[in-house]
Amino acid sequence: MTSNLTSEEQAAAAAVERSAATSQLRFATAGSVDDGKSTLVGRLLHDSKSVLADQLEAVEHASRSRGQEAPDLALLTDGLRAEREQGITIDVAYRYFATPKRRFILADTPGHVQYTRNMVTGASTAELAVVLVDARNGVVEQTRRHAAVAALLRVPHVVLAVNKMDLVDYAEPVFAAIAEEFTTYAASLGVPEITAIPISALAGDNVVTASANMDWYGGPTVLEHLETVPVGTDPSQDPARFPVQYVIRPQTAEHPDYRGYAGQIASGVLRVGDAVTVLPSGRTSAITGIDALGTMVDVAWAPQSVTLTLADDLDISRGDLLAPSDHAPETTRDVEATVCHLHDRPLRVGDRVLLKHTTRTVKAIIKDIPSRLTLADLSHHPAPGELAANEIGRVVLRTSEPLALDAYDASRRTGSFLLIDPADGTTLTAGMAGDSFAAAAKGAEAARDDEGWDF
Repeated sequence: MTSNLTSEEQAAAAAVERSAATSQLRFATAGSVDDGKSTLVGRLLHDSKSVLADQLEAVEHASRSRGQEAPDLALLTDGLRAEREQGITIDVAYRYFATPKRRFILADTPGHVQYTRNMVTGASTAELAVVLVDARNGVVEQTRRHAAVAALLRVPHVVLAVNKMDLVDYAEPVFAAIAEEFTTYAASLGVPEITAIPISALAGDNVVTASANMDWYGGPTVLEHLETVPVGTDPSQDPARFPVQYVIRPQTAEHPDYRGYAGQIASGVLRVGDAVTVLPSGRTSAITGIDALGTMVDVAWAPQSVTLTLADDLDISRGDLLAPSDHAPETTRDVEATVCHLHDRPLRVGDRVLLKHTTRTVKAIIKDIPSRLTLADLSHHPAPGELAANEIGRVVLRTSEPLALDAYDASRRTGSFLLIDPADGTTLTAGMAGDSFAAAAKGAEAARDDEGWDF
């Protein structure tokens, strides 16, 4: 089949095949309390043969000690003692497993409203979110909240897992009504792809193997969908972004004048000969070499880690961003963003923080908090003055130095940032630049000046 291809094309085709065979999917689970998130994850691990014998033995022992005849598969993920005692998920439990078709990193996130920040953490890097719904209860407020968070974080694929179908006699009309309600709501938020699957995590129906109890359903099981859903994007469709992580200057007899810029390509494709602009300085040069793990190559793409050499000796340091000269982002010191506050201490107007964007960290001040978003009904509370833990809202920041921020809806990697406490380095807030999901509330107060801030 490849006999008519050039050697370069054959090598590229082989690389694509290898990538497909070992592709990786990051996904998160979410749902209301007792919807069966941890049981679903445990079932996935158990039925895909991804549980070690001693792990299963420990779960069986713990289940027997609690008076349960069958092993409680939720215990495979609910690792905290408080979680096991209460039968709920509190922390984000990360698990790694693989099938012959794909590798997986999953985040089992809490269902309680007070742990919204944990779902944001788990879903921030996810390419797919599994939202569970109890077939007996249907779509509830927390279901809408999780759909809104998935839309806010631009998760490209959402699976609606209608769980506990065994408790409604595997009735197709029950599933159809829930699927229609959720799909209509999620689509209105801009979720691009929604797949509804009827399951029973406890019994194993449609989790890994097809259910004999729901012959009316002809779609994939949860695992089949996870194994086949498209992952990643075509790097050539995105403008290149290269945050500099480290400047390499060996200054040895062998390399007296070598100056390389090491980092991970955040997006796009870089080629030898490309004209690039260094931000925020605005200086320009051209790529003369790309070192990928000790091998000189002509082209590299996200998310490869490489070292670049440039035609000119420029003043470049950690935190600078290299971008194609014809597709370079604008720099700004005024940032408007949607944020989720993570810390127990509220975020207030006037707070001084550090803003970390890719490899760059700068001082910033909270100039305004125009609105707080209520995820239950997507309403805006104008001018709240502060954001408490787990709350999502709009903020306006002023930074001490220019930043090369993309809009979050254009790039999840270079459109996101963290706010950090300058006193102790604690992470305070996760931010998404631009309009993102929540538009600024109308009639919000103008940004306030802060006396004594010197930039």
